[in-house]
Amino acid sequence: MTSVTHTNSLPATAGTLSRPRVWAWPLAALLGFPIGGLIANLTVGAVDSVGAAIAGGLIAGAVVGTAQWLALRQTVPWLWIAATSLGMSVGLAIGAALVDYGIDRGELVLMGAVTGLAVGILQALVLARQGLAGTAWWVAANPPVWALAWLISSYVISANIDERFTNFGASGVILYALVTGVLLTWMCRRTEAGARST
Repeated sequence: MTSVTHTNSLPATAGTLSRPRVWAWPLAALLGFPIGGLIANLTVGAVDSVGAAIAGGLIAGAVVGTAQWLALRQTVPWLWIAATSLGMSVGLAIGAALVDYGIDRGELVLMGAVTGLAVGILQALVLARQGLAGTAWWVAANPPVWALAWLISSYVISANIDERFTNFGASGVILYALVTGVLLTWMCRRTEAGARST
C-alpha cells in the first residue's frame, strides 16, 4: 500500500523572489549598465543612426540582461537576457530616431522613456510567464525610471554626452536599482500572498 503526501508548496518563483538577495539586484545594475554601455560604445560607437542604435542596444542590453539574470537566475530563465537585449535594441532605435539622435536633456529623457517602455514590456512578459503578479506595474514603472535615470546621468556626464551612449551611467543606475528593486520585492511578495490564499 502506498501513501500519497499532499503538499501545498508555493511556486519556486514566489518563494525565490519573496526573499531576494538585497545586494544582488543593485550590484547587477551597477555593473551591467556601465559595462554594457562601455562595450557598446567601444564596439559600435556613437548612437547616431538606426544601425548604431540597433547594434548598440543589442550589445548593451545583452550585458545588462546577463547581469540581471545572474541576480535573478533562480527565478527567471535565460530568456530574460534575450528580452532585455531585444527590448533595448528596439527601444533605443525608436527613441533615438524620435529625437533625431539629439542629446539635449529633454531628448535624452524621451529616448530613455521609449527605451524603458520597450525593455519593460519584454521583461514583464518573462516575469508573467514565470507567474509573477503585478507585471503591469513593471511596464508602467520602467519608462519614467529610465527617463529620470537619463536625466540624472546627463548632469554627471555632461562633458562627454556628445559621445551618444546607449544608456545612462552609474549615477542614473542608483535610482533605477532602487525603484526597480523595491518593485520586484513588492511583486514577489504579492505573488507569494496570492499563492498562500489559494
